[in-house]
Amino acid sequence: MRVLCATVIAIVCLAAAPRAVADIYAFTDQDGVTHYTNMPDDSRYALLIKAPPEPHPEHAALATAARGDWHERAAAYSGMIDRVARTAEVHPALVRAVIAVESAFDPKAVSRAGAQGLMQLLPSTAKRYGVGNPFDPEQNTRGGARYLSYLLKRYNNNLELVLAAYNAGEDAVDRYGRSIPPYRETREYVPAVLKLYKQFLTRPT
Repeated sequence: MRVLCATVIAIVCLAAAPRAVADIYAFTDQDGVTHYTNMPDDSRYALLIKAPPEPHPEHAALATAARGDWHERAAAYSGMIDRVARTAEVHPALVRAVIAVESAFDPKAVSRAGAQGLMQLLPSTAKRYGVGNPFDPEQNTRGGARYLSYLLKRYNNNLELVLAAYNAGEDAVDRYGRSIPPYRETREYVPAVLKLYKQFLTRPT
């Protein structure tokens, strides 16, 4: 029983480490002692628990949005966002908040994962919503707003799930029981967008 408890404690402690989604490796030595690590430095270690993959790299725009130095750029797109959001039946404040965190209102932004433009559309999403030029602000925003509209219907207007799916993908949200996936980026992204969304509800730009 003591050995079993030690094993459980070791796994829990590793899972609670700062990188909560790290792979966990283990091996049992000649004395019957089992060793655990998330940074194997011995060929005897074998994978015990596989962490879920991060959906895509962190948004550099999270820090930019927090600084708030995008307001002048935001004002330039105000009318277009209002028009596109109304057509997609999405609140303009939500579109603004997503753009602020995704690209900090830079229409030429490109992520390491290949997401492009104001709303950082992946090529597959752009194609899905008929966006021929993802660097065209209006086309990009129209595609992103339509995707948000779809997600709002899919997740019954639950904004946390909508934003989690926008960031990590619908499959990830559904795979984790229709909840926010345990990805560090996604768990930072959702509250960041919601905070700005609440601000934009009372102050559009």
